[in-house]
Amino acid sequence: MHKHSPNRSLFRHLLLAGLCWFLALSSASGDIPDETFKALELDRHAATPKQLYDKLTERYKDPAHGAGKGKYADQWEPMTIDQYFNPLSFYKPPTSETRTADREQCIKCHEDSDESFGAVAAWRKSTHSNLVELRNLPPDDPRYYKKALLEEAEENLRSLGKLGKNEQLSQVSCIDCHVGIGADKGKHDQDLRMPDASVCGQCHLKQFAERESERDTMDWPQDQWPDGRPSHALGYQANVELATWAAIEEREIATGCTMCHINAPKCDTCHTRHQFSAAEARKPEACSTCHNGVDHNEYEQFLLSKHGTVYQAHGDDWEWEQPLKDAISKGGQTGPTCAYCHMEYEGEFGHNVVRKVRWAFNPTPAIAENLDHEWFKKREGAWIETCDNCHSPKFAKAYFEIIDGSIKQGLSKEQEAKQILTKLYEEGLLTGQKNNRPTPPKPIEDAPGGFFQLFWAEGNNPTRIEREYAQMWEHDLIKLYKGVAHGSPGGYTYTEGWAPLVGDYANIMDEDTKLREMAALKKQVADLQSRAQSSVLDLSSIERQVSVGTLGGGMFLAGSMMLMGWRRRNGKTDTDSR
Repeated sequence: MHKHSPNRSLFRHLLLAGLCWFLALSSASGDIPDETFKALELDRHAATPKQLYDKLTERYKDPAHGAGKGKYADQWEPMTIDQYFNPLSFYKPPTSETRTADREQCIKCHEDSDESFGAVAAWRKSTHSNLVELRNLPPDDPRYYKKALLEEAEENLRSLGKLGKNEQLSQVSCIDCHVGIGADKGKHDQDLRMPDASVCGQCHLKQFAERESERDTMDWPQDQWPDGRPSHALGYQANVELATWAAIEEREIATGCTMCHINAPKCDTCHTRHQFSAAEARKPEACSTCHNGVDHNEYEQFLLSKHGTVYQAHGDDWEWEQPLKDAISKGGQTGPTCAYCHMEYEGEFGHNVVRKVRWAFNPTPAIAENLDHEWFKKREGAWIETCDNCHSPKFAKAYFEIIDGSIKQGLSKEQEAKQILTKLYEEGLLTGQKNNRPTPPKPIEDAPGGFFQLFWAEGNNPTRIEREYAQMWEHDLIKLYKGVAHGSPGGYTYTEGWAPLVGDYANIMDEDTKLREMAALKKQVADLQSRAQSSVLDLSSIERQVSVGTLGGGMFLAGSMMLMGWRRRNGKTDTDSR
């Protein structure tokens, strides 16, 4: 039998160690943009998973970088539900339950009781519940790719010191997420936690880093928006640092905004707990809870497009367990979905969905005027590459002419209406502006047609014309944008978008005419009143010229007044008597 020399054995061990280290580095970098490593002051080729995780988490939990209550913290207080919306900032363990439980007891207690047994049922269907089964999947199983993800997760945990050198995970259980990875037991009122994104990031480091990289790649060249926004990574900050949201006195209503802005502190807005299904998150329905409605109806526009028609007609036959990169070649996918288009960037798929964003959340002149800038051109080129998966580049470029042209036309109409409304406001001509316009609650500053006027009203603030304008820019213009971008013809031309936007414009112009005609009429009445007062003043001057201290003066004054009254009754003037 051939025997290996000690040197050869040592070389093999070193090679194996080097391979493990390489895998760790690969796990750490993945499809994470260079901008993120630069922002975190890390070398992407040398950073360990622990170094990357620590830096990401430090920034993620820093109030200066979007965590916590935001700059309007003194204006609002969290409700009980907020601890579930943002566990990173507000969760507190229950005081009603003090038992200590191990990992098996957690499962058994909740499964056998009426409390949260549905969560256990969902978990049992998850990949987390049986990692041994995952390791034994054959190569032809569409979930086979997850074996590599599992190995990445284990390398991450080893780097973090949470998994032994040769140790493997058999499952991810309740206690791993709600107490600590690898914990033996936990006391409900002391150790229990509600997982936030950084908890998920311990295993899913690449995905966590990709999502966090959104704040690094949204670097607007002309400061059209705050850097890092709009994005999922800073979505919670965008919520709590909005003056309108902080000022809403009806805090239960305000939670409706929060429910769609929790992608930053949580991952289960897309990967619904406790199954955390990747297949579910790939379907358009996963996006529909937030991306719908009058201010950004992406889901409806997609369904009404030809892309949506293909999905609804054939989606049941697609293999959703295939990763996005194989969705077409192996999954049978014959049409695009939200995830396929927005998670793809230059041929790679990741959790940064804003690297191709051009028009932001809503169109503005500062964007429209700079579309020829290289920043915007690069993003347009990335979109054309995405479309090129199914269409020719020529077709994609032609359609982008429609997208940009339509948005600019809608924006032009909206800006014209804005100028009309602003001028009315500056001249004090809005209905009730001078006598019945209450100041909005702090920290809102009053403005014509402001966003706050969709959620707050008192007296004549807002006026009808302001409400029309707010709906024009925040509803109809955005729906025009979303409709044309998603290929829904009625969604941007007739049913939604342009036609309603023109209707808003017509109402605003009509109201402007009425308000100005009324202002002109009031001025005429004021002028007549002024003239009448002048006549009385003329009479007073006569009175001053005559000494009323004498009987003759008094008789002269009385006679003059009687004469003036007789002339008015008989339609005579001083000229007539001449």
